[in-house]
Amino acid sequence: MNDFLSNWSKAALTSAGFFWMAFWAFALGYIISSCIQVFVTRQRMKKSMGEAGPKSVALATFFGFISSSCSFAALATTKSLFKKGAGLVPSLAFLLASTNLVIELGIMIAVFLSWQFVVGEYLGGCLLILCTWLIVKLTLPAKLEEAAREHVGGEEEEKEDIPDWKERMTSRKGWKLVARQYFMEWGMVWRDVTFGFTVAGIISAFVPAEFFTTLFAGAGSESDPSFAQVLLQTIVGPLAAFFTFIGSMGNIPLASLLYANGVSFAGIMAFIFSDLVVFPVLRISAQYFGWKMAFYILAVFLVSLIASALVLHYGFSFLDLLPQGNTSAEQVKPSERFAIDYTLFLNLAFLSITGLLFWLKLMGDQKDQGHEHSHHHHKKKKWSDQLLTGIACISGVWVVIGLLLNLRA
Repeated sequence: MNDFLSNWSKAALTSAGFFWMAFWAFALGYIISSCIQVFVTRQRMKKSMGEAGPKSVALATFFGFISSSCSFAALATTKSLFKKGAGLVPSLAFLLASTNLVIELGIMIAVFLSWQFVVGEYLGGCLLILCTWLIVKLTLPAKLEEAAREHVGGEEEEKEDIPDWKERMTSRKGWKLVARQYFMEWGMVWRDVTFGFTVAGIISAFVPAEFFTTLFAGAGSESDPSFAQVLLQTIVGPLAAFFTFIGSMGNIPLASLLYANGVSFAGIMAFIFSDLVVFPVLRISAQYFGWKMAFYILAVFLVSLIASALVLHYGFSFLDLLPQGNTSAEQVKPSERFAIDYTLFLNLAFLSITGLLFWLKLMGDQKDQGHEHSHHHHKKKKWSDQLLTGIACISGVWVVIGLLLNLRA
């Protein structure tokens, strides 16, 4: 019993330490993302998108890069693009870019892993898009795309006005919208982050290294893994992601633990790329496009991410750029993550900025309430959202109790 309580306290401290390391990265990324989404606007993105061709794919990739990293928000925008006539490839390019090429994800990877993984993330994101483009071009049945368009096309078209970005950027209203978007970003990811960081702490404290060598063939061995072992790891990575269903921002600490336990570069990259092959994304994709198209997209993404991870691994190996050694997340003890260093000062700075944005949001909300007297319609939350909220709350309670155990010790 004492061993369990000791591991519990260690797990909670590790989870809290991971979040402490990452807070400033989250805040910086979401501030940049919020500014871009408010001043560029999704309406402008949709208007600029064509139906097909290299230009549309390039625009979709760029707009995904400057968009939100939330898988569910990206899916909603992807559906809207597809509904408005964009081809399937540009629509999927936007989805892949908005979950793999976004700024905040690169910052998070730099904090928990190393520069090689950051480069791999952005190069791999481009490879994912190219592989997806090729596979769709070779395999997409015309009837399947027509059926998906019929499925998604039954919704009422909304009128969209494109605001002047210069006017927004120089107005208080524009920055109030940035503040609102910033907290919306947190609202979309807090459950994934809470659950993901809690799982990472639990794995760090409770799961022995032997588990990873069994699950990921060749992990932890002193010799370089064979091609068959690397291939198996790139397959196991997405399977592990599918069953943990953690979003892209929440699985980075877990990825750092996998790498610290000897999983190959290809296996880690496949795991990070797998945020779009998890069950909640599959379910929502089926609601938008139908189950046949949802499974087709899942299969295309799975093949693309495995191929991209393998190309990255052996490309980096050929250039002698494969990362060596433990991750930054594993180089210090859990308690030492709260030391007085650059992380402390960055967190204090971004806490102050968050406080300012919260004040701007309150000012904006009060003004809206003063001008709008209409009643609000509350949509009924889906069971999966309620389940994720419950899991996140349980995770939070687990961490709080574990931290109290540390105080008792």
